[in-house]
Amino acid sequence: MRRSEGRGWGRCLGVVALLAAAGCASVPPARVLPAVAIHTPAWGAALAAVAASPVVPGNAVDVLVDGPEIFPAMLAAIASARRTITYEQFLYKPAAISRVLADALAERCRAGVAVHVLIDGWGVRWLPDEYRALLEGAGCRFAIFRPLRLSTLLRWNHRNHRRILVVDGRVGFTGGSGVDTRWLGIADRQDRWRETDARLEGPVVRWLQGAFAEHWLEATGVLLAGEDYYPFLLPAGTVDAQVVGGAPAAGNYSLHTLYLFAIASARRSIAITNQYVVLDERLTAALVAAARRGVLVEILVPARPSNRLVFAAGRASLGPLLEAGVVVHAYEARPLHAKTMVVDSVWATIGSTNLDPRSFALNDELNVVVHDAAVAGLLARLFREDVRGSRRMTYEDWRQRGFWLKTLGLLTIPIRGQL
Repeated sequence: MRRSEGRGWGRCLGVVALLAAAGCASVPPARVLPAVAIHTPAWGAALAAVAASPVVPGNAVDVLVDGPEIFPAMLAAIASARRTITYEQFLYKPAAISRVLADALAERCRAGVAVHVLIDGWGVRWLPDEYRALLEGAGCRFAIFRPLRLSTLLRWNHRNHRRILVVDGRVGFTGGSGVDTRWLGIADRQDRWRETDARLEGPVVRWLQGAFAEHWLEATGVLLAGEDYYPFLLPAGTVDAQVVGGAPAAGNYSLHTLYLFAIASARRSIAITNQYVVLDERLTAALVAAARRGVLVEILVPARPSNRLVFAAGRASLGPLLEAGVVVHAYEARPLHAKTMVVDSVWATIGSTNLDPRSFALNDELNVVVHDAAVAGLLARLFREDVRGSRRMTYEDWRQRGFWLKTLGLLTIPIRGQL
């Protein structure tokens, strides 16, 4: 439950409230994960069984980098809608792009398109009343996911961190982007997020729509069904793709298993980009084991904090990795928000999931998984470009990190399960 996606000291007060409401979170005990070659059909079949979602062939997956690519693609898709739009978002703050997006959705509502907008109960606190009035006045269906009420106190800590947009059941978007000025404008500005999203076409979009429908049903009691939401989809490309959702409140920890399984199966390389890296013992052990068996393991993390508490906790968890030979790059070019992983340049994932206890054990998250060398290769090249805007950290750097980082890192130990 990160205020403004985790900015400032307000997070500390939030953590205290969450601890009172829900106690510490944890992922179930470690499973035995076999090391299956990640490029084989057997690997995809095993992951499909764990995640309860299939690897679907025949898709087109476009990687969208930063707001100047993400928002125009979304707005073009919205403008093309003829039957339905389903839109799910964690964070919707007042900004120029926020009004443009609300106007675009409202215009489609007035044109007779069935538009469903679902905003998380924490993130909706920043949504201006005028935007909601605009949407509802145009006839859009608007709902809040797990509103912050006393009657739902025990669920306050389980937020909806997913990002989903599906148009006519045919075109889908997901990733890590929110709606705020920080995702808008010139991509190389120092106050703009470095972000990665994905645009999807093909049969896999049904599974993205299903993920939205699951949350819409919980929030409203209404089941979305019919051809307007689930049309027959012909192949749109050659990419094998998969939608993997996590819902810890419902006992679904698929995303934690996804990362562990992918790391255990790597043969040559692992390239991780993530804003919040607060690793638990199992992920740490998996990455250390990969490095020790000769896999090139690289992690790109922010050079500067967007939230001091989480930043300090994350830095505290990097020591064992650096000591084992994992390469850690501190991204200095801009604030970092992207959440991707590439394994052996043949498999990749893009989504909303941070590598922290909150994403794995508390929040509902969603990633798209791509079993395709072309898309994975593109993400690997983007990783190399980001490395050029980074500074490599050493184990000695970690040992000599500043006093406040060490102190805050120690103070986070009792509450690390909430970060």
